[in-house]
Amino acid sequence: MCSAGEACAAVGMPRSTYYRLIQPVEEKPKAARPKPQRALSIDESQQVLDVLHEERFRDKAPAEVYAKLLDEGCYLCSISTMYRILHANEEVKERRDQLRHPEYKKPELLAVAQNQVWSWDITKLRGPAKWTSYYLYVIIDIFSRYVVGWMIAPSQTGALAEELISQTCSRQEIEREQLSIHSDRGGPMTSKAVALLLSDLGVTKSLNRRYVSDDNPYSESQFKTLKSRPTFPDKFGSIEDARAWCQDFFKWYNNEHYHGGIALMTPATVHYGGAKECNTRRQKTLSSAHERYPERFVKGQPTTLILPNGVWINQPPPLVLSSFAPLVVTARSSF
Repeated sequence: MCSAGEACAAVGMPRSTYYRLIQPVEEKPKAARPKPQRALSIDESQQVLDVLHEERFRDKAPAEVYAKLLDEGCYLCSISTMYRILHANEEVKERRDQLRHPEYKKPELLAVAQNQVWSWDITKLRGPAKWTSYYLYVIIDIFSRYVVGWMIAPSQTGALAEELISQTCSRQEIEREQLSIHSDRGGPMTSKAVALLLSDLGVTKSLNRRYVSDDNPYSESQFKTLKSRPTFPDKFGSIEDARAWCQDFFKWYNNEHYHGGIALMTPATVHYGGAKECNTRRQKTLSSAHERYPERFVKGQPTTLILPNGVWINQPPPLVLSSFAPLVVTARSSF
């Protein structure tokens, strides 16, 4: 066993450093800080705290209290001293009267058939001149992806939205307590006219959470499809031109567009109850192909895509979802 000197030599450490490191550290008691002569007394500090607790100052920052007292010809202490007194009493926090933003609940909507949940939104279409725009209102059924109503107007107002929703509900023969309508929090969506109309029709209103863009995915997806069409122009020559283009687009979208979210069927097929018949025809075709060319189907009998049992806006976690299970199973037999 080597000595301390040999060990220090081996690692290149001076022996004085080694002996200093192994000496126990003695903590010296800290001397009490003397109280400055200019410090407030206990009674004076309590007086300042009492003033800060007054009803008129409870939601005021110390700087505001200081300024108000000066205007009244009163000086108690500096602003920093007020903060020190508040800190000593564990009361340093936001004192200003501020808006308390409510916590908006995440909308959770389930549709297991058409005309149970609609989603609607408004998008701009560029006009012929700078700063000229037209507004496209679109209402889509989230279960079938069918556009049940649309309108192009030179402005976006609650009155126009009310007219579109009213006409669409009438055309689709919506009954009371049958439908929920979801939208973002734009001006027309939150207008009094729309709110009163939905109340009169017995339609439930649902709104996005604030600053959450993905609470309205079906309308956003539909707008993306619209603006991705090869014939979608950079600008429309007139509002009539925009209406004519949209007339052709929605005819194609509803009746010819095979939508990936509804088992590659057209929205019209699903919306008007043709999904079961469509699936039967497709399955018959696949079975016939399998009989003729079984070697081409390495995984056995092919099956057609199945329409989803239900469609969600913000599907809840599995534990919560269990309460909706009977509703989903019941809907399965209708297709």
